[in-house]
Amino acid sequence: MNRLNGKTAVITGGATGIGHAAAKRFIDEGAFVFIFGRRQEALDAALADLGPNARAVKGSVSDPDDLDRLYAAVKAERGTLDIVFANAGTGSLLPLGKITGEQVDETFDTNVKGSIFTVQKALPLMGQGGSIILTGSSAGTTGAPAFSTYSASKAAVRNLARAWAQDLKGTGIRVNVLSPGPTATELAKEAVGEEGMKVFASMNPLQRMAEPAELGAAAAFLASQDSSFMTASEVAVDGGLAQI
Repeated sequence: MNRLNGKTAVITGGATGIGHAAAKRFIDEGAFVFIFGRRQEALDAALADLGPNARAVKGSVSDPDDLDRLYAAVKAERGTLDIVFANAGTGSLLPLGKITGEQVDETFDTNVKGSIFTVQKALPLMGQGGSIILTGSSAGTTGAPAFSTYSASKAAVRNLARAWAQDLKGTGIRVNVLSPGPTATELAKEAVGEEGMKVFASMNPLQRMAEPAELGAAAAFLASQDSSFMTASEVAVDGGLAQI
């Protein structure tokens, strides 16, 4: 399939997990991909796997200067940008009564502020036919014990798409949310542990965790013209977790 032939994409949090799986799928479908992340070692490993149609820029979505460097690199090499997958995210478990200011700041700086400025700074490079994809979460709909800060941040991301679809009227740029359920990524394992992942997996009708490649496939759909009449939508790839 060459649904993304000739397209240029940016994927934040693109070195591992869902972001890396999406980068692989985008490249397989013909795109040129810039991955963005905080760890040089992970970026280097991802580039070795992704091949010649990928570039890496080190930085954090919570740092506006880093985002400026990212888009300067895109402009210098490709000129324009077709797809933005604002995928970088973080989360940790703290129940009400033990939530800290540091946890709130870290979560919202990455998941909400990071998404806002990842998209806003990309807009000057985007035009007709552009696709913006935000990573939400089933937790943004259902909530989960001790996960309220993360859940609230992902509910905010969901509403960004609703508002931005209206802000982008007349531009030809679409914005949608991809909302995973329990997915076997490094971040998820760090956040809730192996036992926690088993518990989350048991809660959905498919009785398993998603593979990152399954999210990558859904991201490719939202990036392509196969979803050309979709904006402000949420695509749940969650094994039914938030749908029942």
